[in-house]
Amino acid sequence: MIYLDNAATTLYKPQAVYDAVMHAMKNYGNSGRGYGETSLEASRCIFETRKCLTEFFGGDNVSGLIFTSNATEALNTVIHGLFNEGDTVITTNLEHNSVLRPLYYAGERGVKADIVSCSGNGIVDASGIEDMITKATKAIICTHASNLTGNVVDIKKIGEIAKKHNLLFIVDASQTAGVLPINVRDMNIDILCFTGHKSLMGPQGTGGFYIRNGIDIRPLKSGGTGIKSFLRQQPEELPELLEAGTLNSHGIAGLLAAVKEINTVGIDKIYNKENRLMQIFYSGISRVKGVKVYGDFRQDRVRCPIVSLNIGTADSSEISMLLEDEFGIVTRAGIHCAPLMHEYFGTKTQGMVRFSFSYYNTEEEVTAAADAVKEIAKKVVDI
Repeated sequence: MIYLDNAATTLYKPQAVYDAVMHAMKNYGNSGRGYGETSLEASRCIFETRKCLTEFFGGDNVSGLIFTSNATEALNTVIHGLFNEGDTVITTNLEHNSVLRPLYYAGERGVKADIVSCSGNGIVDASGIEDMITKATKAIICTHASNLTGNVVDIKKIGEIAKKHNLLFIVDASQTAGVLPINVRDMNIDILCFTGHKSLMGPQGTGGFYIRNGIDIRPLKSGGTGIKSFLRQQPEELPELLEAGTLNSHGIAGLLAAVKEINTVGIDKIYNKENRLMQIFYSGISRVKGVKVYGDFRQDRVRCPIVSLNIGTADSSEISMLLEDEFGIVTRAGIHCAPLMHEYFGTKTQGMVRFSFSYYNTEEEVTAAADAVKEIAKKVVDI
């Protein structure tokens, strides 16, 4: 099997991740729910991970690193906990449904979403965002990179715009955390949402968000925290305010091991390899008759390691099935939870086939995938 669906989840993890999860499953009790050694060991690991991720993202507010089960829960917590009737939020048509659906739902409570469209091959111009700002605008929410095209958004420039207009800046780093450097202070990011199971190479069921000090968010959930149990409301302190219930300490242990591995290898080395694999694949298929590739692949562009394409008028699901059934290549077909981007590219019916690459893929695998696309194109285009 050649696994090229890493934008959905990385299948292959560092060995240290498997070891850490197994150790936690055998040794961790419930963090914050007792003074026994098993509970304390879980608490130590969770705090270390909180501190490690805060530093990894360039933050300085360790208690503002909140754990969730994924980026979707993080974004829901932030969107439903920040905005009120009359607020306006600016976002883009690059966004995943993890941003769009909570905003649509918030719209039923009187929160307005202004959506900036990309142009050309799916590039968002920061000036278009600034042009939409009004007196009612409270925040800008945008993805760091499209999960469909791999195009990277200039969040540093958008962060400067947000700061200039005294707006909150919320970034969805689902596709970039672990492969591109992120510094929340340098980029003027107020809230950074991330998932653990993609380029961070941690277990599924992990993720969270980082909050700059001084931002108040209403909790999405309420329940047990292990402290102040007689209060009828959630304790006001972070992280307990936004972390009701038992945390996934087993997954968090794996996430800590993954981030340590990224720090050891070096994020630049990881990016350079993944980018090289992507460019090898792109060079192999970009001029094949009948193959249409989406996104901006100019050499001076920083990108996520993603290539989405179609072959002729064939349904993307059929192409993805052929790739797996005949060549053993795993990809992702369909809409990728990015409906507005498919509307923009006119692929609502056809969808796209997405190839996404990992540090653990090889050049041989990528070349085999390009050859498979060529073979399928011969059959499909000639029909």
